[in-house]
Amino acid sequence: MKFKIQKSPFVVPTTDGKLIEEIWGNSTQNPEISIAHMVAPPHWKEPFQTPNFDEFTYIISGKKQFEIDGEIVILEKGESIKIEKGARVRYSNPFDQPCEYMAICLPAFSMDLVNREEEI
Repeated sequence: MKFKIQKSPFVVPTTDGKLIEEIWGNSTQNPEISIAHMVAPPHWKEPFQTPNFDEFTYIISGKKQFEIDGEIVILEKGESIKIEKGARVRYSNPFDQPCEYMAICLPAFSMDLVNREEEI
């Protein structure tokens, strides 16, 4: 068979209120790519990280803030960004509305490749 239909995304357990549904990735034995649907709640943030993968983000609704190598970028609905591996980045939603977005990582997202910093 030359195709596979994904009907049940893997819901990644989180403790920060963020919804992560991995559609394709390590959870589907696809280590070369991950595609995830996410919803970041208002006033959410992650620690800084320096991933060993390229990450593409497309904003479906709301706004999302990116701190990339010391520069702040804010994207809104319909905008997208590619952040190259090796960039030091922090993802956040400091706004009052949730942010829904799609993220694609090449190769697939994994905790072994994300290189998250400890929060101080």
